[in-house]
Amino acid sequence: MSSTAMSLSAPTRSSAVNWSRFARVGPGTVLAAVAANVLAYFIASTMVAYNAEFLPLASVGGAIIMTLAPAIVAVLLYAALLRFTRHPARIFTITSAIVFIISLIPVFTYIPTVPGATNAQTATLVLMHVVAASVIVALLTSIRRASWES
Repeated sequence: MSSTAMSLSAPTRSSAVNWSRFARVGPGTVLAAVAANVLAYFIASTMVAYNAEFLPLASVGGAIIMTLAPAIVAVLLYAALLRFTRHPARIFTITSAIVFIISLIPVFTYIPTVPGATNAQTATLVLMHVVAASVIVALLTSIRRASWES
């Protein structure tokens, strides 16, 4: 019984997290996601005429804010998963896929009713969701539990 209790409470040396790397990659992920969506916003604007009435794409500020908040939440969630779970990358990837699908529901249901909305602008929003999700998941899941032997 005591060996079971010790094995459950004793920290395992084979699953450490490099928190100093996370301290760099976490904020870097937020910045990279925002930068990627700003780039997507401007590239799409060369192909799609943004309607000034369509507030989600009226300025790049909306893209920045609507990327910044979820990216920060994603970094905090991944930190918690690194701390409290054995398979943070797998859990985060699955959670991210579910959140991604849920985040597209308003794009396909509400956004078409917004004044000035066009199919091209809706496609731009979907593209920006894909860009942000891809950057966030790729960068955060690059941080895995490291072995003490390495």
